[in-house]
Amino acid sequence: MTNFNIALSPLLPWPLLAALLIGAIAVTALGVWSGRRGALIRALGLALILFALADPSLVREDRQPLKDVVAVVVDRSASNAITHRTAQTDAARAQVRQSLEGMENVEIRMVEAGASAGQDDGTRLFSGLASALADVPPERIGGAVLITDGVVHDIPLSAAQMGFRAPVHALITGREGERDRRIELVEAPRFGLVGRDQTIVVRVHDTGDRGEPIELVVRRDGQEVSRVRTRAGALARATVRVEHGGPNVVELEAAIAPNELTALNNKAVVTIDGVRDKLKVLLVSGEPHAGERTWRNLLKSDANVDLVHFTILRPPEKQDGTPIGELSLIAFPTADLFGRKIREFDLIIFDRYSNQTVLPPIYFNNIVNYVREGGALLIAAGPDYSGPDGLFYSPLGKIAPARPDGRIIERAFRAQITETGGRHPVTRALPGSQQTPPAWSEWYRQVSAEATRGVSVMSGVEDRPLLLLSREGKGRVALMLSDQIWLWARNFQNGGPHLELLRRLAHWLMKEPELEEEALRATARGQEISIERQSLKDGRFSVVASFPSGKKETYVLENAEPGIARAKVKVDELGLFTITEGDLTTLVNVGVENPREFREVVSTLDPLRPLVEATGGTIRRIAASGDGVNIPRFSSMRESPVYGGADYAGFKRTGASVVTGVGVAPLAVGFIGLLILLGSVLAGWLWEGRRKRV
Repeated sequence: MTNFNIALSPLLPWPLLAALLIGAIAVTALGVWSGRRGALIRALGLALILFALADPSLVREDRQPLKDVVAVVVDRSASNAITHRTAQTDAARAQVRQSLEGMENVEIRMVEAGASAGQDDGTRLFSGLASALADVPPERIGGAVLITDGVVHDIPLSAAQMGFRAPVHALITGREGERDRRIELVEAPRFGLVGRDQTIVVRVHDTGDRGEPIELVVRRDGQEVSRVRTRAGALARATVRVEHGGPNVVELEAAIAPNELTALNNKAVVTIDGVRDKLKVLLVSGEPHAGERTWRNLLKSDANVDLVHFTILRPPEKQDGTPIGELSLIAFPTADLFGRKIREFDLIIFDRYSNQTVLPPIYFNNIVNYVREGGALLIAAGPDYSGPDGLFYSPLGKIAPARPDGRIIERAFRAQITETGGRHPVTRALPGSQQTPPAWSEWYRQVSAEATRGVSVMSGVEDRPLLLLSREGKGRVALMLSDQIWLWARNFQNGGPHLELLRRLAHWLMKEPELEEEALRATARGQEISIERQSLKDGRFSVVASFPSGKKETYVLENAEPGIARAKVKVDELGLFTITEGDLTTLVNVGVENPREFREVVSTLDPLRPLVEATGGTIRRIAASGDGVNIPRFSSMRESPVYGGADYAGFKRTGASVVTGVGVAPLAVGFIGLLILLGSVLAGWLWEGRRKRV
């Protein structure tokens, strides 16, 4: 295709040429008005001079037509992968491509969009469309085709925001009359006090509601805790107790409706971070000693600990005539502390306490019951533990982890981490334990005892147990068979990690999840799940992961460090995963909780219709029998307000082209221009001369 046009390259600035033109017109008009016969000849000469000064050229352009660009955006979001929609999408993609390839003047840009890895962006098709056409001039764009279920979350507010003027056609997958039931979170707490109830408010939506009751199953950390009956559209309240510190994963699941599209959005997940209120600790010191201040300082340094501390200054058998009112500022409230209010304490510590008849047996029995029902007891033993008045020979002996043999060993030794202690979270990787001997100070006294239950995580003289941990019923007991930890606190021989050890010990006793010796944990980053198995046993572990879709996969965890086995796995689904190993279960959510993608999954024409019609495009369902689809006939059209009908969809014929060659021929310079100018001057002279002779 060849085009011709005239281009001007003036030899003088345009303002000056304009002034000369005005002057030439004035001279010509004056000559005509005065009746001079050579006025028109002079006007022709002036015009030719101005024409030459404008330096016109004849430009020849050789152009090659360009194809109109048509983008095809395929929705690969999770909602468009439900049931039959994937097959419909693939069939539509193939037919659209085949039809467009049969059009000679069309260049196809295929792009798959809509899938978001762990982000709550929903389906983003128009950002994919913009990326596909980023390098295409707007005047070359003939239109776009969207193959989607109609649930799109980045629809422009107007057609002008798309950046081009061409029709957009939407081919909608799915079928009419689809039914789906989903849970909407109305109120969901993010934090809760351990041991307190939290209320979650939800609403169930059902596109095919017939008024029947709907049952909600409420689970915490994979265990069912309650069931709630509600109806579609009504508010439902589920009460859940926060059982422990850290994440409490609460799952609410609505019963599956008949012929429901998908059950993926029948679940809602809420993670409540459990936080403890003021921890109430009861510390009873049997007698003043050098280590008593260590326990008090540790517990008082934590603003989250509410400490009640009593020290027995004088045993009851000592009689010196001192009035009872002068023995202490506050009478020892045994009935309150070990009777009515014992369950208000999170931890009870006996520090070098012997059975001094201050506490009668009934209160020791109360402590035993308190521990077995979920309480925590720490015994920091001194020489008193091995005597006949020691706590082992009280009712507490029923839950004490070690039996004293009557000996007190008084010689220098360094506490050691046992083999089991190297895998236990209380003592694993304790600062200073990485070298032999450990990089902490010596102790000089140990109660000799034989372990009767639980595990020994630290040993002392002749590998005898030094620190024992035991589970009793629902509660826990720790026994430290030395009263010399204060040497670490006083920085004797550079001290030792007393703060870290005692902090871990207290948190283990109060059941902090990160210090469980047998635990299964999982965390997600993007679409990768990190699985960790904490155990006192060595070896490989096999875990089973249940996907949101119901699929199950088995993964092997390899030893990563003492007491820890790990594995990292890639997954191709978003949602709540259940991971089990033996009796242990953990939940992990991949992606955001309750993602935007699944809040609406019923295919629809409504969101896209205003934009599509504003561009002159068409929107239609493509479902046919089975997984087949009905695709309209495509054609190219001249610019029109509407590009489609009942059985066809059109694209704008842009007429775009690219220049392949250019030729320029000057019209007013060179020999030809000179001859014309001289000829005009000669003609004017001859005309004037003839007039004078006449």
